[in-house]
Amino acid sequence: MADPSSYRPKPGQIPDSPGVYKFRDEHRRVIYVGKAKSLRQRLANYFQDLTSLHPRTRSMVTTAASVEWTVVSTEVEALQLEYSWIKEYDPRFNVKYRDDKSYPSLAVTLNEEFPRVQVMRGAKKKGVRYFGPYGHAWAIRETVDLMLRVFPVRTCSAGVFKNAARTGRPCLLGYIGKCSAPCVGRVTAEEHRELAEEFCDFMAGRTGAYIRRLEQRMTEAAEDMEYEKAARLRDDIGALRRAMEKNAVVLADATDADVVAVAEDELEAAVQIFHVRGGRVRGQRGWVTDKVEAVDTAGLVEHALQQLYGEESGDAVPKEVLVPALPEDTDAVAQWLSGRRGSQVSLRIPQRGDKKDLMATVGRNAQQALVLHKTKRASDLTTRSRALEEITEALGLDSAPLRIECFDISHLQGDDVVASMVVFEDGLARKSEYRRFQIKGFEGQDDVRSMHEVITRRFRRYLQEKEKTGEWPEQPEPETVVGPPGDSPEESLPLAGPLAVPLVIPPAGPLTVPAAGATAVAGPAVAARTGTPVEDDGGPKRFAYPPQLVVVDGGQPQVAAAKRALDALGIDDVAVCGLAKRLEEVWLPEDDDPVVLPRSSEGLYLLQRVRDEAHRFAITYQRAKRAKRIRTSPLDDVPGLGESRKQALIKHFGSVKRLRQATIEQICEVPGLGRKTAESVVVALAEAAPAAPAVNTATGEIMEDNGGSTHD
Repeated sequence: MADPSSYRPKPGQIPDSPGVYKFRDEHRRVIYVGKAKSLRQRLANYFQDLTSLHPRTRSMVTTAASVEWTVVSTEVEALQLEYSWIKEYDPRFNVKYRDDKSYPSLAVTLNEEFPRVQVMRGAKKKGVRYFGPYGHAWAIRETVDLMLRVFPVRTCSAGVFKNAARTGRPCLLGYIGKCSAPCVGRVTAEEHRELAEEFCDFMAGRTGAYIRRLEQRMTEAAEDMEYEKAARLRDDIGALRRAMEKNAVVLADATDADVVAVAEDELEAAVQIFHVRGGRVRGQRGWVTDKVEAVDTAGLVEHALQQLYGEESGDAVPKEVLVPALPEDTDAVAQWLSGRRGSQVSLRIPQRGDKKDLMATVGRNAQQALVLHKTKRASDLTTRSRALEEITEALGLDSAPLRIECFDISHLQGDDVVASMVVFEDGLARKSEYRRFQIKGFEGQDDVRSMHEVITRRFRRYLQEKEKTGEWPEQPEPETVVGPPGDSPEESLPLAGPLAVPLVIPPAGPLTVPAAGATAVAGPAVAARTGTPVEDDGGPKRFAYPPQLVVVDGGQPQVAAAKRALDALGIDDVAVCGLAKRLEEVWLPEDDDPVVLPRSSEGLYLLQRVRDEAHRFAITYQRAKRAKRIRTSPLDDVPGLGESRKQALIKHFGSVKRLRQATIEQICEVPGLGRKTAESVVVALAEAAPAAPAVNTATGEIMEDNGGSTHD
């Protein structure tokens, strides 16, 4: 690992002008290329204290052994040179988009004497007109089949064309009228090229004028009583309309635009592009990339535009490019695009209307592409095996963690504190084993104490299961505490250490737990809430199996709390680690420095996926609890007060707040409410402490208890 100070340029040596810079490693290989408005200011950022750098930037500067730069005149030249160098050197620390598939395009070979319509993939060729790309080749063939009736352009290969010319007999398409048969001289080369150019004009979006021209010709033929010709033109118009229907109208003003959307997480990003021509989606493509450099959404958009238009020119670059975030040098990028097109190109974020709606649709496609990519990656057996091996080696485990459990804490400013437990077996999510917890030991916000409580409760249940099967010696009878009035006695686990809090755990009935190689049969299982026996189905019971690895969402404090909880229970055969989200560092108990897995590590990817799933499961539960709490009302507990009379009360007084200020006589004025019910309402509202006023975060207005806003 190199020290950046060993190759740092001397002060004043770097020019304060636009340019492009390259970092090289000890073998003189280019590992990173970047551009800047001011080389001096940009390069100074790389030679700060290493602890203040982003982990990916820190990895790059410690891998590099030298830096060099090239001064250019304008930011546009810097953009062009950066793209050229990235393409030439393929630096390992630059974002590089890779196609998730080789998208097919509809191509017309205008560089040939007799242009041919065909499906093409791969690099574009000079003199060939391209349309698309399309999601599937069959979609192109269906469109071409409909349009050959109107534009009978050649579609055969060179060999078939030469053989037909030699024998003087056209192919089947020539006989059925779907080819003008230039091979046997039915049309001249000039007439066939004119057909091909009309085909290209129609595909480029100039559809309305052509269809109107056909309709006029059909009307004229009918007036001249050439009914067969009119019928053929009618069928041609129908075929063209069916071809157009395959591309739905998304922009009513017949706009030509490319819509670019990005979906990303900490490790990867997916880009989707919709090509809209004449208001219709004419093509779609997408890429997925590893985020090997510290880059935000704007940076990803800029890289995507370079990838998309770096080799394009003319009409292939649209008049308008819609993006989710503007690049840092928006003017330079727009000028570069305008130069490639040969006319003005608008680069902007859609704010309203159809274009904003279309951007949302493209964004959903990008998100689905990212999920699909991750699903394919996770479902590969070889990849999962490699991920488990990397985790085993990085954490120093004795064996691969075939069962991983991850815990996460979720709350909203200390209210509705909950936790989640997700389970991955053999690298795959096992959702039937997911569990969720309410924090009971204390009130308020303390993620460390919450993690300690949850780990204790989960593994206390595991020990109880081992006792029932005889796999664990009996523990001393726990102390019993009595909860609030109306609650039954529950088990309390005394904790050791400064975070000791009384934990309440519902007693579990005898469960059937499969032992090693056999199924142990015990008494009937008991329903957790009712205490009634339930039928034993012979399957695994909750908390019956221990994981080989516990992952907590957080850093050193959360890991230490989880380790203390396991130590207090006497469990020493379960490994613990934490994954800190901001820097994606893996923390181990009693280690002062984190384990930094390589950026391309499958093990890191698996740990991140486990952590993100725990976070999703926890926040879903927390939101559900919060929504349920908000919907509750002190009127719910008033005996004899149904939903209709509750609504009548709220409608009469306007809010619960005003109802709380009303007298019994005023409440009796509401139709259908007697004095006894009114007294019950007053008592219920008096016992319920008034909650703090809610605030509408969108408008800043103070909300009434009934959800309305004040207007005082």
